[in-house]
Amino acid sequence: PPPHGAPGTSIPPSPHCWHRGIPREPGTRWTEPGCRSCTCQGGRVLCDAVSCSVPCSHPLPAPAGGCCPTCTGCLHEGVARAEGDVFSPSDGNCTVCVCLVGNVSCLSPECPPGSCPGPSLADCCSCTPEKCNFRGRTYVHGARFSLDGDDCTTCVCQGGEVECSFTPCPVLDCPQHQWHLGPGQCCSTCRDPPAPAGCFLDDNGVEFPVGQIWSPGDPCELCICQADGSVNCQRTDCVETCPYPIRIPGQCCPDCSAGCTYMGRIFSNNETFPSALDPCLSCICLVR
Repeated sequence: PPPHGAPGTSIPPSPHCWHRGIPREPGTRWTEPGCRSCTCQGGRVLCDAVSCSVPCSHPLPAPAGGCCPTCTGCLHEGVARAEGDVFSPSDGNCTVCVCLVGNVSCLSPECPPGSCPGPSLADCCSCTPEKCNFRGRTYVHGARFSLDGDDCTTCVCQGGEVECSFTPCPVLDCPQHQWHLGPGQCCSTCRDPPAPAGCFLDDNGVEFPVGQIWSPGDPCELCICQADGSVNCQRTDCVETCPYPIRIPGQCCPDCSAGCTYMGRIFSNNETFPSALDPCLSCICLVR
């Protein structure tokens, strides 16, 4: 319904605007392509360039579809930097810059006069690193030398101070009582183990001297104690065989020359005896 004013009067409605085939309400504001801001006033469309207020010193260009630059990053020397990015300019002498809310802040190192307080500033400042006075001698910055003239300790001059470190030694695989440090050596070495005096058998605790021959329990096996402390054992092969030999306790091979063993009895050579199977048969022990 039309608005009403004083009694008997009426306020005519504000006319609409038609712009590029689209109706616009009175007082409506919109943005046209080309970053132009338009408004509908009294049935007329008034357009002007979009006014941007950028509250930062190094804004990023307007994103696609936008009109105003953004302070969500920084554009420095043609390079886009992300928020919080720390960088150094191409022509800066150790200058460090940071991007914060579209603003770039840079800080240059303060170079002390004369000598450098430390090696970290030597590349940024035009100063002379300090020399080191150590045990009556002077060393230039970065010089390396050994302590007491040996190779066991390495020292280096850094910014007027001397730092020394010992040469690392390898881990030895021998017990500590076999460690040996020779003259002029930096690290200990393992002593050669003493030559064995015999052979020690763990199973029965018996120690045999070098060259000792013994039987470990089998009369057909003989062992000898070697010079290096090891034990070498060999078996005896019996080559003489006969059908009725005499077996002597503690002797490896049966004896075919001492007599005969027949049905559990021992007979001497040429001895005649009756057969245990047939009393009418007579047997004789012969060596063959």
